Formats: sequence, structure tokens, C-alpha cells
Amino acid sequence: MSRAVALFSGGRGASSIAKGFLRTPGVGLSLLINGYDNGRSTGALRRYLPGMLGPSDFRKNLLLHLDRRDPRQAALHAVLEHRLPPGTTRHDLRELVGSLADPAAPGPFAALPCRARAAIVRELTALLGHLDGRPGLDLADCALGNLVFAGAYLRRGGDFNAAVQACARTFGSPAAILNVTNGENAYLVAVKENGRVLADEADIVAPQDPAAITDLFLVRETLTPERRRELEALPAARRRQALARAAAAVTLNPRASEALLHADLIVYGPGTPHSSLYPSYLTPGVADAIAASRAAAKVFVANIGDDHDVQGLRPDDLLRRTLRYLGDPDNRRRSVTHVLCHAAAPPPEPGVAGVRWVVADLEDPEHPGRHHGARTVRALNRIADEALPARAG
Repeated sequence: MSRAVALFSGGRGASSIAKGFLRTPGVGLSLLINGYDNGRSTGALRRYLPGMLGPSDFRKNLLLHLDRRDPRQAALHAVLEHRLPPGTTRHDLRELVGSLADPAAPGPFAALPCRARAAIVRELTALLGHLDGRPGLDLADCALGNLVFAGAYLRRGGDFNAAVQACARTFGSPAAILNVTNGENAYLVAVKENGRVLADEADIVAPQDPAAITDLFLVRETLTPERRRELEALPAARRRQALARAAAAVTLNPRASEALLHADLIVYGPGTPHSSLYPSYLTPGVADAIAASRAAAKVFVANIGDDHDVQGLRPDDLLRRTLRYLGDPDNRRRSVTHVLCHAAAPPPEPGVAGVRWVVADLEDPEHPGRHHGARTVRALNRIADEALPARAG
């Protein structure tokens, strides 16, 4: 049986589930990701190339299918994950690109497939040309895979989604890796119940005080420290109004819309919800595509462990926030049909209308706190199979 699956994902939180789907015969997988990451080398690139979204989560999803027991795939993996050491200069990067271009050069990139090698060198050469004319990028700790994305972005005239598709071809992804938007630039801001403002995605995923995040915004520009302090000094209602006025205008990627409309199963994956997942649901048009989808099962997968951004929030709290950000707080459009959670009891009644809670053993015994890919995918496929007769009826 063939099945089209649309999975909302971040960088690594849903990686075991995505791998499980890729290993399941007959599954066509689309990964819906946002580009608001701005930590480490991703943040450096976004500051250096104004208007560019963050490539980090897209880069991480290009690793899903790579088997490092295969020398060629191990070399592709090495390109994506290699980090430049402190003190790296443009000259050092140029030497590295020269080594990448030489099939006879020893090292972790030696077994790169010919076409992938040529494409990677082209993208990095484009970035080097930009660096020569516009210095200012701190290369220390930059992920080489992120620099490949940056070169692809430059070579395609600043079209982020075209860069994503080019890199997916270069690294041979069997999944459709899709930016949820059309590539418009935006930054994340969160507000906590104690009034503290988290100024960007890096703050949202970092260790923080135990107060829960209550509001999430996509804004046009990063907040300066001064603007952050001004917002924190405002009453809650005026703070929300000010951030709403600063909202970025983003639009839904037609390919993401098609993936949702034609999915047999929609999965709201686990991960850091306030950075990786909720921002995708905020995209105008996403909720309409989900409501119009042919999918009989639309499954919220609860986190097993807690991330910094979900302190004090239970699975039912996170479900309600998912529905709120989808603009369907009472689930009248059946945006979510099931919750799949690990070894936990369903919330007390009345719960959320139209949602069935499914409890299963989903944890990977070798990696506590993470989902076991095969177990979770089996549970998701059972839910989808059982939902088909209901839809047909």
C-alpha cells in the first residue's frame, strides 16, 4: 500500500520518525520545515546575508538517508556536518574547497560522488566570490553544509527555496524537503508568562527560567537589546499589540500546500515546538490546507522528554497550543484527529473535542527521551489504517 505522509519537523526532534518512514516501503515522505533558526553558524550567515533564512534544520534533514557504512554517503555526511575550526580565514576556506575539488585528495571527503562533488564545489566557490567582495563573515565554527546552502542561495539570486531544492538534489534526499513558506525573511520572538521577552530562536531553545512561553510572533526584524527592554516594560496587552504591528508577511509555499492537501497522513512531529513547529503552523494558509486535506489521520506526536521551551507544559497543553496556532482552538475543523504519546495517560475529560488519545511504548531503549523510529511509525501507520474505514463511512 502506498501512503503519502506530510511531517511537520524541525532539525533533529523528529529525525528518528522520518528515518522510520523512509525505511517503510511505499511511503512518500514530505518534510515541512521552517527557516527561523539563527543560532551559531546559522545566525552568522543570516547576519552576513540579510534576507536569508536559516539553513540549519534543512541541512540536518539531508542527513536522514545517509548511511555512513557506505564511503560515498559517509563523505556526503562529512560535508554536511564538518565545522570549521576557530581562526578559519577565507584563505583557509579556499584551500578546503580546493581539496574538495580534487578526487585524489585524502581525507573524509575523498569518496564524494562526482556529481555531488562538482555541485558542492560550485556552491562554495560562489560563496568565496561573495566573501572576496564583501568580507565580514566569521567562519569559526561554521558548518560546512550551511556554507553550501549559502552558496546555493547566492547562485540562485537569493531564492531560498530554490537553494533548498538544489541541496536536496546534491545530497540525494529521497524525501521532499520543503520550506513551509515562500522564503520571506522573518524572525521569531516569544513572550513568557512573567513578561520576559525571548528575542530570537536562539533564546527560545536556550536554558531559561521556568515560566511558560505564552505567545509567539514572527517579526520583520531582529530585536535590539533596547527594544527588548522597552517591550518588557509594557503591559501585556500593549506588548502583544506592538509585536503584532511588527509582524512579518509570510506566505505558504505552494509545494508545501500540495503536500498537505494530498497527504494520506499528516504528522505534527515532536521537537522544540516554539522554535521548530508552532512557527510553521502560524504560516497563513497552512490551516486551510490541513482542513482541506484528504488525510483521514492528522496525528500530534507528543514529546517524550522536555525541552527548554516547554517547561511546565503537559502534552494536552502542547496540543491546545498547536490548535491555537492553527487558528482552530476548539478543533472544529478537525485539525488534529489523534494524539500519540508514550506511556502516559490521556488528559482528564473533557479533553479536546474530536481527538482520540493513543498510548504506546515509543521510547528508544538505547536513547532515553527519544522516539524509537520503527515503533513510532508502526503506531502512526496503524492509526492511519484504522482511520480509513471511518473516512470511507
